[in-house]
Amino acid sequence: MRFEPSLLDQIRARLPISQVVGRRVTFDKRKSQPARGDFWACCPFHKEKTSSFHCDDRRGIYHCFGCGATGDHFKFLTETEGLTFPEAVERLAEEAGVPLPKADPRDREREAVRVDLAGACELAAKFFEQKLRSPEGKPARDYMLKRGILEKTSIEFRFGYAPDERDALKRHLIQNGVKEETGVAAGLLIKPEDGRSSYDRFRGRLMIPIHDERGRVVAFGGRTLDPEGQPKYLNSPETPLFHKGTMLFNVHRAREAAHKSGTIIVTEGYMDAISVYQAGIRNVTAALGTAFTEDHIARLWRFAAEPVICFDGDKAGVSAAHRAIDRILPALRSGYSFNFCFLPGGQDPDDIVRSGGADAFLAEVAKARPLSEVLWDREAADARVDTPERKAALEARIDELVRQIKDERVARRYRLALRVNMSELFWTHDRRGRGEGRGEGRGEFRGGERREGQGLAVAAEMRPPSEPDLASIERVLLGLAVEYPDLYEANMERLARLDFHVAALEDFKQALYRIAVDFDADSVTDFYEGLDARFYFVLNEVHGDEMKREDGVSIGRGHKLRERLPILRFHPPESFVETCLDLLIERLCLRALAADIERDMKTVTAETDESFTAYIYELTRDLNRRREELIRREQELAEEAKAIRDATTGGASSQPALWK
Repeated sequence: MRFEPSLLDQIRARLPISQVVGRRVTFDKRKSQPARGDFWACCPFHKEKTSSFHCDDRRGIYHCFGCGATGDHFKFLTETEGLTFPEAVERLAEEAGVPLPKADPRDREREAVRVDLAGACELAAKFFEQKLRSPEGKPARDYMLKRGILEKTSIEFRFGYAPDERDALKRHLIQNGVKEETGVAAGLLIKPEDGRSSYDRFRGRLMIPIHDERGRVVAFGGRTLDPEGQPKYLNSPETPLFHKGTMLFNVHRAREAAHKSGTIIVTEGYMDAISVYQAGIRNVTAALGTAFTEDHIARLWRFAAEPVICFDGDKAGVSAAHRAIDRILPALRSGYSFNFCFLPGGQDPDDIVRSGGADAFLAEVAKARPLSEVLWDREAADARVDTPERKAALEARIDELVRQIKDERVARRYRLALRVNMSELFWTHDRRGRGEGRGEGRGEFRGGERREGQGLAVAAEMRPPSEPDLASIERVLLGLAVEYPDLYEANMERLARLDFHVAALEDFKQALYRIAVDFDADSVTDFYEGLDARFYFVLNEVHGDEMKREDGVSIGRGHKLRERLPILRFHPPESFVETCLDLLIERLCLRALAADIERDMKTVTAETDESFTAYIYELTRDLNRRREELIRREQELAEEAKAIRDATTGGASSQPALWK
């Protein structure tokens, strides 16, 4: 429905925006002036301790001077509760006492049908609930007990039981005034084409209602109680109320928790989602037995910028993830992606939470890998690169995948990251073919003679200088450049102007810059031939190749970066990572400025011109001011890091160091 601007203005005029916003924030009494309609609070969209979020009743808008979030009544609800715009308008209109315009006859007719179908589904839900608690519902109750479903969970999710009879539900619907054709249209009854009478779709099954985003029962999922029964899970068919390709299970409960935590978890099945929810993890949803669709992607991005898809680690789970990736690639856009969590040992989420509780499941979620990494693993797993033609074939396949990404900025970042990965893959294969160990190769990034023991030479060269954390900062910066090519490209000129103290890291930085600047003109093979083993040695040192521990557990790419920057294990938003990168660059800039001042001070004598002395004095003041500002920003970032960890661990974290 299209809403006229005059209607929206009327709602805004009747309902102070402070009343809408005030349900989500606590206004700062010292800073706010209610008589003037002027309110201040800590921003609900980012973590902060100072009140930089302004709410203006006179203008009917809010604005955060920290993160830049801006909007009106309706946007605030869509951003904080995941409502659609029409849902936000309907809710605020009711609150403000503003009547909404009547729909045209066709809209009214369609809505009447939906109301009738929703009424039939609600009546069926109550029927199934009553049957679950009757003597005939014992098999379903026994199954719930076996699966560890608590009574309070069954009540909240409205579990039920469909009697193993041909028309038990049909009789109940008709007795309560629901027409047979309505039951068929709602997906509750099946009408045979041969003219026989209709019968119940669900029989002898544990019933789980499926709700829409407004919390209405619109469909059902039924789990067979017969060990030999097929299919194991049966969902309602497509109806005017229920569209499998757009709906997500439990989303009406999960969306608020998702907004608070900044992430949402997607499981393969709704029983898994129920188990995770029962364990206390509220921001969980599930697809409904269908392929991941563009609508699913768009809906999930309304709740979190980087949802986590949690699939079993078996062959079927990996295949499902790969199919999801192919759907997601064209829709990728700046700031929005997905992470993938593959559970170990063929376990599903229910197995994890039942054996180790919420902490065990969240520990697995914390290991989720970004889409770009899973995509690369898929393409590289069985790739043969033993001939120039096969190397070119892999490069062509990667380029074709990247071309599917419509957002050119994101496509460019993927192209850069995947080309570096290809170059590393080519080097690893060729090194093994030559029988060489890691780190052996030509002595210079730009060429030179091959010499043995290159790895030992580079390792010695990369020992930290006298200042103990300087090399760590340089390593973290380069690791971030590899992990986040979009952030690197945005900051590569600033990085290029810095002089790294560790020679091998400085050479790697320069080589990475050349790849980023020149890669559009060159094939992977061309710039691969221009690099040597030292580049890949340092790449592993600052980022970390995929490896297996002695106990056989696989550790994903980037593990060395995550060791030095532990907060990355909790998938912080890219804006947080960008702030980290900015502060680390500022640290190095301040060290360079301090070194310049110290060098200049040594040249000062009694004959030095006063203007030069004043210049050094101003530089020193600027250095001290920037140091204080850096400390303040790092403290704020540490608090934000703790909030990110708490959102994932349920508040059981201690404040982590930002980097090691």
